Amino acid sequence: MDTNSLPVSNTTIFCLSVYFLLLQNNHVVRNASLYNKEFVEQFEETPLLVAVLTYVGYGILTIFGYLRDFLRHWGMEKCHVAREREEQKDFVPLYQDFENFYTRNLYMRIRDNWNRPICSVPGAKMDLLERASKDYNWTFQHTGKVVKDVINMGSYNYLGFAENTGRCADAATESTHHYGVGVGSTRYEMGNLDIHEELEQLVARFLGVESSMAFGMGFATNSMNIPALAGKVLRLHYSDPFLCSVCVSVDMVSLEKLLRDAIVHGQPRTRRPWKKILILVEGIYSMEGSIVRLPEVIALKKRYKAFLYLDEAHSIGALGPRGGGVVDYFALDPKDVDIMMGTFTKSFGAAGGYIGGKKELIDYLRSHSHSAIYATSMSPPVSQQIITSMKIIMGEDGTTLGVVRLRQLSENTTYFRRKLREMGFIIYGNDDSPVVPMMLYMPAKIGAFGREMLKRNIGTVVVGFPATPIIESRARFCVSAAHTRDILDTVRQPITD
Repeated sequence: MDTNSLPVSNTTIFCLSVYFLLLQNNHVVRNASLYNKEFVEQFEETPLLVAVLTYVGYGILTIFGYLRDFLRHWGMEKCHVAREREEQKDFVPLYQDFENFYTRNLYMRIRDNWNRPICSVPGAKMDLLERASKDYNWTFQHTGKVVKDVINMGSYNYLGFAENTGRCADAATESTHHYGVGVGSTRYEMGNLDIHEELEQLVARFLGVESSMAFGMGFATNSMNIPALAGKVLRLHYSDPFLCSVCVSVDMVSLEKLLRDAIVHGQPRTRRPWKKILILVEGIYSMEGSIVRLPEVIALKKRYKAFLYLDEAHSIGALGPRGGGVVDYFALDPKDVDIMMGTFTKSFGAAGGYIGGKKELIDYLRSHSHSAIYATSMSPPVSQQIITSMKIIMGEDGTTLGVVRLRQLSENTTYFRRKLREMGFIIYGNDDSPVVPMMLYMPAKIGAFGREMLKRNIGTVVVGFPATPIIESRARFCVSAAHTRDILDTVRQPITD
């Protein structure tokens, strides 16, 4: 293997995980010549009055939180928090009491807005099990009732393949009869089936790369393969403020500065040069609804001879005229991306993930990735679901259903975003992104919005601190090709009430 190729585990790599958080009203790209169409994203800065009122709201909640902790300490209020036993007070503590302050006193007040159990296919509409709490959201009990036909604006069902009828469901059922549900072994032992080989060849053709490898879990696709590629990572620069504790907001100017500093200054203390520089980006940033400016990233990658790792968890299938993700969206050459990663959990209505690239890279991962060596093989019906849905997207099923769904998703996204803006709401992200964050800001609005929407049979995701900055709480809508215009209009109506 060429020692300059990426998959060398005994080397040191400088990693840049880039998150583009831009607070300008309209951020236009620096180098427009790299783009084949206008690329503008909107991130309106939080109004000063709203920011002040939001901080005041959190301040009041914090004061009452300390008061309630005082009452719990003296036994005047029942304490539901997991705590150390008195006889274990000299042990190393399992629970950090102060660190759980937010969960105990703020999150618990609105906990009923999350983890709602569903009992149907998470398609355009779904059924929810009704819950009730007698102890202020510490515990929940099912009432035995089912809330029928709740409009689903929370699932990542971008192309509408989360369904229990149709070609995908029929093919998955037939695959279950033929192979069974589980394999019961790893790919390296008794778990490598012909359906897995077919899936990987299809994914490579869909991405336009030499080879690909599929994994049974989307999260493990990243967590188990990045270490295999990076080896001994001495320094890892993150810039996603929602995923790490030491973060930097990065735009293209900042990214170029980080690349230059990494080359000029080298490794900490020793100042030895980094042998590899790996840039990690996402296609669609799911909390902001923004799209990575891939042409500029590729230009920087080439200029500074770095490697590029593209995470298309949300963008694959949801962007581009062929559903090929951000590479297809910008009409770029897949060869310019060294490692193409994505998941099957969203646009394909299945589970798992993939990594695609040069054959040399994939062959290396087959023998070095912990997920490949130790994880159980992907379930055959899940594999068949991916194969069938991907062939529909590519038009290899002999129909135009894939083209219709891609067009429907694009039209629904544009329509829903435009209507919300016309109604006066602050919407983040790119007009082509099916992830639509609508800003709520104040903590009291988080719980109120989620509950009021459910009363109107609309299921939404509300997000607050620490998943977002403290003054940028939001509702996040996920648009699907399965949504009709009537459904989207039904969702908009109660928002104005």
